[in-house]
Amino acid sequence: QVQLVESGGGLVQPGGSLRLSCVASGSIANIRAMAWYRQAPGTEREFVAVIARNGERVYADSAKGRFTISSDDAKNTVTVQTNSLNSEDSALYFCRARMGGSKTDYWGQGTQVTVSS
Repeated sequence: QVQLVESGGGLVQPGGSLRLSCVASGSIANIRAMAWYRQAPGTEREFVAVIARNGERVYADSAKGRFTISSDDAKNTVTVQTNSLNSEDSALYFCRARMGGSKTDYWGQGTQVTVSS
């Protein structure tokens, strides 16, 4: 079992930035990749970015050039720095841990990002 707790969301003006964090606990040694997803009301959850245990990063087209995902193994934390935010980035942002072997996914409860003037 893995527990994930997100934080860092909030209300930000267009063009602003937020740093979202996800702290993992539990059976973290078998985590193979950590990712961020987001879901706006009335839409499906969509991929934002992922970082693998080997450090490889992949971004959604909407995130390229604006978001940066990173990990701190010592703190069991994955963060995503979000810059140049616009209203289309408003959503509930979720952290996901994918386990090795079984490829089981664990999800956090999400942190809300609202971009508005």
